[in-house]
Amino acid sequence: MDGMDRIEFLKHVAAQNDTTGLRFKQPTWHKHLKRNKNARQLISDEWKRLTNTKEKQDGEPEDPDQNRTRLSYFNVQAYPSTKPAKKYCDVTGLKAHYKAPNTGLRFHNSEVYSLIIKPMAPGAEQAYLKLRGDHFVLK
Repeated sequence: MDGMDRIEFLKHVAAQNDTTGLRFKQPTWHKHLKRNKNARQLISDEWKRLTNTKEKQDGEPEDPDQNRTRLSYFNVQAYPSTKPAKKYCDVTGLKAHYKAPNTGLRFHNSEVYSLIIKPMAPGAEQAYLKLRGDHFVLK
């Protein structure tokens, strides 16, 4: 078999293997590439889906930004921290190493205690405790 006979033979075989009449395979079919969405696209698609279901239930279109809850560090539901809370001086705002036993005020060093907290008038410490949210109210 020389080259021309071989090409003609291959053309003849290819003509017999025509799949246009078969239902299981379409000649226009091609494999689609997999598209991965990033997190922002997934969130926006989910938000659109939720707002569309609200529109279908209520019957009237709703502004998506009107009732949208913006995520922040304060409205995310999470367990409380296992780290101990930081304690700050009620007078200076520095890190508190000590706590006065009679008043409950926190202070940074002995100088703050001897100059400010110890000579403080009775009842004045309640103002500092109120700022911290640790005051008590007598009824």
